Amino acid sequence: MEVVKAILVAIHIISAAAIVGGWLAHFRNPTVTVSQWWGSLGMIVSGLLLFGLAEMGDGPVNRVKLTVKLVIGLAVLVAALLGRRRENKGEPVPTGLAHAVGGLGLVNILVAVLWQDYS
Repeated sequence: MEVVKAILVAIHIISAAAIVGGWLAHFRNPTVTVSQWWGSLGMIVSGLLLFGLAEMGDGPVNRVKLTVKLVIGLAVLVAALLGRRRENKGEPVPTGLAHAVGGLGLVNILVAVLWQDYS
């Protein structure tokens, strides 16, 4: 089970890197890239599976933190979906929408790293 967890964590980190990396790569000319779309989808799926594994474990689970991360992740997913739809139609992606994808992805990473339980 530890191997599955390690693979899911790797997918989660690579997905976050795709979201934030795509944002930083196109910061001057903001858009929503295909890698950001797939990264947002991968982040949600791997995060939900990691949450399920945490619930099956013996230790305590910080459900509030994970719910906050899920809500932020869903916002990233919706923003990436809207941006990709605009991009696929040949329409310009609004700057705010493009920055929302990357910025919220970064916020999600910061929540994961900085919100620690020291009980």
